[in-house]
Amino acid sequence: MSAFLTVENSLTGRRWVGPTIEADRLAEAMAQATRLPLPLARVLVARGVTAEQAEGFLEPTLRELLPDPHRLKDMEKAAARFLLALNRREKIAVFADYDVDGGASAALLMIWLRAFGHAATLYIPDRIDEGYGPNVPAMQALGRDHSLIVCVDCGTLSHEPVAAARPADVVILDHHLGGETLPPALACVNPNRADEPGDLGHLCAASVVFLMLVEANRQLRAQQVKGPDLMALLDLVALATVADVAPLVGVNRALVRQGLKVMARRERPGLVALSDVARIDRPPTAYHLGFLLGPRVNAGGRIGAADLGARLLATESPTEAAALAERLDRLNAERREIENRVRAAALAQAEARGLDGPLVWAAGEGWHPGVVGIVAARLKEATNRPAVVIGLEGGIGKGSARSVAGVDLGAAVQRVAAEGLLVKGGGHRMAAGLTVEEGRIEAAMARLADLLARQGAGAGGPTDLRLDGLLMPGAATPALVEDLERAGPFGQGAPGPRFAFAEMAISGARRIGESHLRFSLGAGMGSKIDAVAFGAFDGPLGPALSAGGAGRFHLAGKLEINSWGGRNRVQLRLDDAARA
Repeated sequence: MSAFLTVENSLTGRRWVGPTIEADRLAEAMAQATRLPLPLARVLVARGVTAEQAEGFLEPTLRELLPDPHRLKDMEKAAARFLLALNRREKIAVFADYDVDGGASAALLMIWLRAFGHAATLYIPDRIDEGYGPNVPAMQALGRDHSLIVCVDCGTLSHEPVAAARPADVVILDHHLGGETLPPALACVNPNRADEPGDLGHLCAASVVFLMLVEANRQLRAQQVKGPDLMALLDLVALATVADVAPLVGVNRALVRQGLKVMARRERPGLVALSDVARIDRPPTAYHLGFLLGPRVNAGGRIGAADLGARLLATESPTEAAALAERLDRLNAERREIENRVRAAALAQAEARGLDGPLVWAAGEGWHPGVVGIVAARLKEATNRPAVVIGLEGGIGKGSARSVAGVDLGAAVQRVAAEGLLVKGGGHRMAAGLTVEEGRIEAAMARLADLLARQGAGAGGPTDLRLDGLLMPGAATPALVEDLERAGPFGQGAPGPRFAFAEMAISGARRIGESHLRFSLGAGMGSKIDAVAFGAFDGPLGPALSAGGAGRFHLAGKLEINSWGGRNRVQLRLDDAARA
């Protein structure tokens, strides 16, 4: 297929790929049959939606898409034990991971129990001192003082720590890849257990917890008891789903769609306070969850007190919420400074090693464990390859890894660990964590690269830029943007619609901050729209587009509403450009 607008090599080195002739025909037929705008029909066709499915896709409902909790093994047993502990007023501990998914999962349980006047003990391990997941000392201590420990977003590979919790019962609600055997827990609910079919493997841990609460409410109804309102908890599920980079398909899309509506009501003190410090002044979107709220919740686990995020999400007190949100906002600013230093060093090292293999990796002494995951994500985005970043201290490396679409990183890391090259390692398809002895890093990364190459990692250069069609500035109206948003939310596995504007003249280009660019685009006569290119001066886009008399350009990006001074105007968030 020929390149869209004949762009074989854009300013960022990408080939533009647009709709096929067949896709255009299907979109035109859908627009005629459904009376949907043609650009929206093109978006739906690109996502495999037929004209008959369009209405259901644009209005996804949990009634239609939420799976029966009984589809997951051990679910009925987990909910029954949870309710027994509630009815007997047993002491319950919640052991959670230190990221957004873990914090939201813990908050879900704590809020649900609070509705019955029951308080749970929250335990989140310190990232540096204890590392990821249950550990023997912590589980022993919790087991002495509690009769039930619920591990959320962790625990599936924690055989020894789970055994150490006796005589307490342990229930695991997780989504990370499981091994051939399960730990000695009373119940292990995990769509990625080895004996599960995997059709629900895209759920994050908070969704697994939500399904357990659905089952708990069902069992309560059988006892003629009314359970808490679960729909009101979907803002937490949405935040976890987006922040954990779960694909926004199927039930995940419905969970996030509904969760955003709940969040817009501004009823949860923690999310209200966090939205305010993040200066979110419009109804939340998946972008806000992933790039503004999620990083702040994560900041506590990365460089501060590990339980700050979960406490924020669970609190009922606006005063406490405001104090926690301010603290997390400060920690997030500090995290960005640390990240920038590590990112520069990691990129230089990776470039020296070479960026054309199946794996990009870097390791450095004293690199903060709380930012190596973010830096790995940045390397992955820059190279379109799986990336690993490792912080070294005392001869031991603790690293995080991020993957690209179509490459199961978690399984590969788990295999390298099983072969003895890693002290431990595991995760899911898109992200993993690992611990490795310094002297084995080279061998471990070579083996991991080999396994990833077999899955096709590194087979190509920069990703093709996929476009949903061509627009003129006059067609880019607020009404069109609202129509396109009906196909959302957009994120992992569901990229936002991206359109091209051909042979545009650039006017009013000005640099904003250190590296951003604002400008207007038009065909010379008639309508113009504003555009913003974030990070443009970190690459070739800024210098090329801001040069006076630089000629015309093909421009590609996503449309959004910019609210300013009480007016809603369309702007293009630029992704790429090519000389016309």
